[in-house]
Amino acid sequence: MPDSTKALSVVVGGTVAIDNVKTPGSEAENLLGGSASYAALASSFYCPSVHLVGIVGKDFPAEHLAMLDSRGVSLEGIERSEGDSFTWSGEYMENMNERVTHRVGLNVLESWEVKVPAPANEASVVVLANMSPDNQLQMLEQCNASPAFVIADTMDLWIEIANERLHEVLKQLDLFVINEGEARDFAKTSNLVLAGRRLLEKGPRFVVIKLGEFGAMLFGRREGAIPDELCPDSFFRCAAFPLSEIADPTGAGDTFLGAIAGFLAAEGDADPTFEAIQHAVVQGSVLASFTCEAFSTKRLEALSRSDLDARLDAFKRMSSW
Repeated sequence: MPDSTKALSVVVGGTVAIDNVKTPGSEAENLLGGSASYAALASSFYCPSVHLVGIVGKDFPAEHLAMLDSRGVSLEGIERSEGDSFTWSGEYMENMNERVTHRVGLNVLESWEVKVPAPANEASVVVLANMSPDNQLQMLEQCNASPAFVIADTMDLWIEIANERLHEVLKQLDLFVINEGEARDFAKTSNLVLAGRRLLEKGPRFVVIKLGEFGAMLFGRREGAIPDELCPDSFFRCAAFPLSEIADPTGAGDTFLGAIAGFLAAEGDADPTFEAIQHAVVQGSVLASFTCEAFSTKRLEALSRSDLDARLDAFKRMSSW
């Protein structure tokens, strides 16, 4: 376990949602969803000081906020609105990598302007979870810690309709996290190694390309320059923990994001090395595997630290030689 006495604080901003999910074997409604919800909960496994920034409507289930509060996540940055909450309804196919979105209700997100209260605005690890680049920039403007380690995620929608603003975000990032399809589109190449290098050129110090059930790729700069070839001190490939059954993959990528942030904060360094981020990526990959084992955050809610440590140990033994 990291030393909690040296831990930094984390602030996570993004969507807090109500999800309705259908899989080939089951379905569930009124689930806790949203990128920031998963990321904040994941961070809380490592870091004792996690702040959540988002907005919910009058219909948001109180038990979801109570669960986050019980895990030590500060909710002072959650704005309550008289409108309806952001909702997502989707269905997964037999191949769980494929899903169909049936309905998105933006509702309270349509006119939301991010407000980061004190002391959340002094957090040294800043997570810009999936939200519009405008909201990400609003959040960055209100975060005061120096130095701060800034991590951001995005999605294909913002690449398509807010590309210029997204590039403004990238210039201010330490770590950019993106999935493989989005990386190919954003970097305009089918080659993921080339995509990682091109994304580094857009400003971040580090880039992670998520590969779903196949893990993740981490790219970094070597001696201030982008390498011409892959090197152990600037490239790392992490597998995903193998699962024989997946119940619901929703939020796995956000769990991955939050675990990286929480682990780095727990290490107490706002300027982590490439090696430190390697370790954080492994933590994220393993914690995200638990998310896939039940609907929403249900598996994470029941997860003990010993469960996580045991899986980390198994993962280390099965992926080293």
